[in-house]
Amino acid sequence: MSRIGKKTVAIPAGVEVKVGGLRDLTVKGPKGTLGMTLRPEVEVTIDGSEATVSANGKGSGRQSRAFHGMTRALLNNMVQGVTQGFERKLEIQGVGWNAQSGGNKITLNIGFCHPVVIDMPEGVTCESPNPTTILLKGTDKQAVGHTAAVIRAVRPPEPYKGKGIRYDGEYVRRKSGKSFGS
Repeated sequence: MSRIGKKTVAIPAGVEVKVGGLRDLTVKGPKGTLGMTLRPEVEVTIDGSEATVSANGKGSGRQSRAFHGMTRALLNNMVQGVTQGFERKLEIQGVGWNAQSGGNKITLNIGFCHPVVIDMPEGVTCESPNPTTILLKGTDKQAVGHTAAVIRAVRPPEPYKGKGIRYDGEYVRRKSGKSFGS
């Protein structure tokens, strides 16, 4: 049995968790609504202010254990997303490189001959508090993380000068470059 799957998920006040007829799980809270379809190997039971995920014995034991822990983690992320939300911060390193956010788009000027415009997916908002910082916020942890990865992939940090887009606090291992021997 999964160690993470054994833990119960606390449901705070103001959050409503429902399991629908076609194995649809819906979490509704002050910041929005999130949903997912449950795997046939797991069951979710709700009693009061706690939700419990359990393996029901369908499928192989190894698969049911894996889906047991994963479903509990996804449910916990959904509850946390509709109450607090998630955010991801990116930094831009490079002389003259910057970002401007406007509406549901972000424009990156990062050393190419043209600006790169990226549309934000539904549920993810983008801010640029200063020209070298990008702040992504949303209720869905997967969507926020995927959007941050897409933005970072436009110009990942390179090891020689350290220029590029990196996560906040990310360490980029530097290389020395060519050395001349005599």
